[in-house]
Amino acid sequence: MRDQVLAVWRAGVFLLAGALTGLVSLFALPFVLVLALVARPVARQLLTVAIEYERRRTAAYTGRPIPEAAEPDTWRHGIWFVTHALTGTVVGLVGAAVPAAAINALLVPLYWWAAPKDDPVAAPYPVTSWTEAAFMPLLAAGYALVSLWITPWLARTQSRFARWLLSPPPGARLAERVAELTASRAAALEAHGAELRRIERDLHDDTQNRIVAVAMHLGIIERVLRRDPAAALPLVLKAQDAASDALVGLRGVVRSIYPPVLAERGLDGAIAGLIARSAVPTTLTVTDLTRAPAAVESAAYFVVAEALTNVAKHSGAEHCEVHLTGRDPVVIEVRDDGHGGADEAGGTGLTGIRRRVAAFDGTTSIDSPTGGPTVLRVELPCGS
Repeated sequence: MRDQVLAVWRAGVFLLAGALTGLVSLFALPFVLVLALVARPVARQLLTVAIEYERRRTAAYTGRPIPEAAEPDTWRHGIWFVTHALTGTVVGLVGAAVPAAAINALLVPLYWWAAPKDDPVAAPYPVTSWTEAAFMPLLAAGYALVSLWITPWLARTQSRFARWLLSPPPGARLAERVAELTASRAAALEAHGAELRRIERDLHDDTQNRIVAVAMHLGIIERVLRRDPAAALPLVLKAQDAASDALVGLRGVVRSIYPPVLAERGLDGAIAGLIARSAVPTTLTVTDLTRAPAAVESAAYFVVAEALTNVAKHSGAEHCEVHLTGRDPVVIEVRDDGHGGADEAGGTGLTGIRRRVAAFDGTTSIDSPTGGPTVLRVELPCGS
């Protein structure tokens, strides 16, 4: 019974809010129709305000957000607005009036006698005696039984109608999803191409030069051995050092492809290693994190690495926090207390992070007001 009463209460509040927005929509309807003929962008903007409020109101009542279309469906939204303007107030008042009538009928015996004799309490019949007042609790019980059914039903009907018209049609949602996957595939190809170019650049500019140096030392050693074998030892040691440097460079390239520490210590341990080397004091918080696919862990690792590099180079922060949560998706949040104002167009690596995340059909958001703090949030689906 307690759950039913709470359901009636929530439905009544939802319907009362709908009654108010329905009344506002009813008064605004003529102006919106006129604006639709003479100033369509203004009408569309007013409609968008009403739609967004209805989305939030319905999502708060049902606990499920209403998906948004990439492009607004003006006709469907217009049908909802007109229907809500014409019926929202009536439906809302009916749904809220029945439980209110039950409460009022239950209270009538407490105050009927205070009403003037020429203007008695009418709920729904005039109450002029204690005998008539004694029947009011029975009437209250009847109202309550009706409200247990009709108020939640009206609220469900109104919320379902709004969800039906304000959600993208199935075909449109499929088309949007295809477009998202197409963009994700393009981002994956771009990220893959950028990664190949980076590896080629690292091999060409660093590792290749070190291997060439080893070859040069070996050539010199060969000539020295022919002339003076005793003088070849220092050159052999130099060649050994050069080979060691080349090996270090090659290992660095390999780590940049897939850090071995991920396989050894997991994502949280690998990121703990990054934080230990960070120039800005950083704390790590891990919540409910399990092993993810290797590609996802690698992407998460490099996202945090790039984010910490950005913090050290650009933020002016004195402290940074990294939060890892979730099973699917893996959620990464990097927060710093710097001066804010992060700009993706400013060469801060944010574009690379966004492209890497988009390759996994993930999401990237950054909140960086001037004055800080800066919060980078990344969600990486695991594909399960």
